[in-house]
Amino acid sequence: MAGELRIALGELVRRLREQMPGTDLTRSQSSVLSRLERDGAATATALANAEGMRPQSMGTIVRGLQDAGLISGSPDPNDGRKTLLALTDAAREEYRTGRRARADWLTQTMTATLTPQEITVLGEAAALLRRLAKAA
Repeated sequence: MAGELRIALGELVRRLREQMPGTDLTRSQSSVLSRLERDGAATATALANAEGMRPQSMGTIVRGLQDAGLISGSPDPNDGRKTLLALTDAAREEYRTGRRARADWLTQTMTATLTPQEITVLGEAAALLRRLAKAA
C-alpha cells in the first residue's frame, strides 16, 4: 500500500504543479520560497541548514531570488550582523494566485470525477495524510 500511495501522491502533485503558470524557478528556489512562506523570515544560514545544503549554495539561490524580486533582506533585529530574508509582496501575490488556481482545478476535478461519498472519504484521508507528513 505504501508504494501505491507514494505513486498516487506523486501523480497528484505533478498535476497540481501543471496548474501553475509557467515559472523559471529551480526546484531549490521553489523550496526556499515555500519554506519562507510557511515558516516566515530566516537567515541564509538557517535556510541552508533547513534545506540540507552548504551555505555557499544557498547564497547562489538567495541571489537569484533577490534578483527576481521574490525575496528581500533586512537587518535581524536581534543581531544586526545578520540579514533576515523574507518574501516580497510580489512573491506573496504569486503564491495567492497559484494557490487559487490549484484549488480551483482540484475542486472542479474532484466534483467531476468523484461521488459525494468519495469526496467525504478523501476529506477524512487528508487529515491522516497530514499526520503522516508530520511524523518524525
